[in-house]
Amino acid sequence: MKAATVSEIKKELKLRSTEELLELCLRLSRFKKENKELLTYLLFESEDEEAFIRGIKKDMEVQFEEININSYFYIKKSVRKILREIKKYIRYSQNKETEVELLLHFCTTLNEFSPSIERNVTLTNLYNRQLDFIEKKVTALHEDLQYDYKIELSELQL
Repeated sequence: MKAATVSEIKKELKLRSTEELLELCLRLSRFKKENKELLTYLLFESEDEEAFIRGIKKDMEVQFEEININSYFYIKKSVRKILREIKKYIRYSQNKETEVELLLHFCTTLNEFSPSIERNVTLTNLYNRQLDFIEKKVTALHEDLQYDYKIELSELQL
């Protein structure tokens, strides 16, 4: 089965009644955890972006505390998992400020992490890639925000 394009789906959804749309959304939420998480964000958390960001930051800090520090292998694996989860939340929000805020917090937490990431090339490269990515995203923001975020970025440079 070939999936329909977004424009075809949009046209078809316009033809459906409110009741049918509700049923489709509920059915869609049953299949994947990500679908349910996206609906939760859109229905409950999109109104208060600041609370959404605070919640993710708290979760991120808890996840960093739970990392097994016995081996860099486990550290790398855990850090990648945390980053993957952050990127997922960024996709839900689609807000550039939220993206920069979360990635800056990730880099700050990673930079303060013990044992130091400087002892591992893979973690250092991951960290530097995220800083470069943030730098590109900051240029698309308002000038006042750019200034604030660039100050934070300069403090994080290794």
